Parts: sequence; C-alpha cells; structure tokens
Amino acid sequence: MKNVLRTEKLTRILPNEIPVTLVQDIDITIGQSEFVAIMGPSGSGKSSLLYLLGLLDSPTSGKLWLDEEETSQFSDNRLAQIRLQRIGFVFQFHFLLAEFSSLENVMLPMRKLGQLSEQQAKQKASQLLENLGMQEHQHKLPCQLSGGQRQRVAVARALANDPVLILADEPTGALDTKSSVNVRTILHDLSQNHQCAIIAVTHDAEFAKVADRQIHLIDGRLVPR
Repeated sequence: MKNVLRTEKLTRILPNEIPVTLVQDIDITIGQSEFVAIMGPSGSGKSSLLYLLGLLDSPTSGKLWLDEEETSQFSDNRLAQIRLQRIGFVFQFHFLLAEFSSLENVMLPMRKLGQLSEQQAKQKASQLLENLGMQEHQHKLPCQLSGGQRQRVAVARALANDPVLILADEPTGALDTKSSVNVRTILHDLSQNHQCAIIAVTHDAEFAKVADRQIHLIDGRLVPR
C-alpha cells in the first residue's frame, strides 16, 4: 500500500516567554485508502497535529512527507498550492459561504485551482453532490439545509479537486445521532472507494470504531493502546 503521509519527529512549540509544546516527536505513517481516527482528551494536541498534517501550520522541528514529497522547505505559495490540489478539509462547523448555493460552494476549490472550465466544474460539483445524496438540494443556500446536509456539502467540497488526503476536525461534533452515523459512513466509504486517506480528530468513540485504526494523543505525544 502506497504511503500518502509520513512524519518524522514532528514537533510544534509556541515560543512564548514560557514555551508551550503543542505536539512533540510525532512519528506516523498513513497509507492510501486508510481511515485513521485521532483521539485524546481536550488539550492533548489533536487539532494542533491535524493543522500540521494539513500544512496549515509549520512545525518547529521534524519533517512531513505528503505524497512522497518532503515539505519542510516549501514556500508558503507552494504549500497553499499543495493544500488546494491534494488535501480536502472537513471541519466541525462546515464553513460554507452563506451567499452561495450548495453547488457553488462545491465549485469554489475548482474555480480557485483553475483547471476546469466553468461548465466542467459545475458538472463535477453536481455529480459529487448527487453521490452524497444531495442532488435535489444543490441550488439551496446553506441556511435552507439541515446540519447533516450542510456537512455533506462540506464533504463534497473537500473532494472537489480529487485530494489524496482528507482531514476532518470533529466532523460529527455538531450533528445529531442520525446525521453523525451518515457522515461517518460517508467518510468510511470515501476511504474505500476513492482511494483517499482520511484522518479525523474525534471525541466520538462510535465514530472511531469505523476507522481502520486509532491514534491516541496525551499532552502532545503519541501513546500506545
């Protein structure tokens, strides 16, 4: 199985008057189509690690390989391009643009990447929404959708540019039980059917059971289970 992501002693320390270590000496390898849940108590560094893995934050030390490219020396512009092309993000709060329809929200990453015509982007966005059971809602605004429906749109948006990796931060944290089950089933299916690695931070033990494996953090360090 091809490795999508690998880290070596990944560490993030905030340089305050008294330095604060967010994560320390993280060594992980994530394979293609693997679904991994990151778990741990509040303040354990889960989200900090996810931001490092998503190239949204820079490590103080250590290295990260994405799709076999080591990223530590890349410029901010290059990192932004990699995020756009290879990583999809799903957050607890969907962050859909309120003035745009479901279809337009899914098209946004494609428009930014600029590799498809407007018609091609529209067709692809429509297909992604249809695949997630949202075809009849594609012209609705976020305010016209339920929480679970909005999160499905967010998942479709994360898939817009065919990423090799999807990062999810508490993707079911704001949902009811039925919607939570739907979202975790969707993410599991994506890892199997789209050959896309998925890393999800969660407090939800039932969500974590669906994952291929779990990573546990305490005080910014990996702990064996």
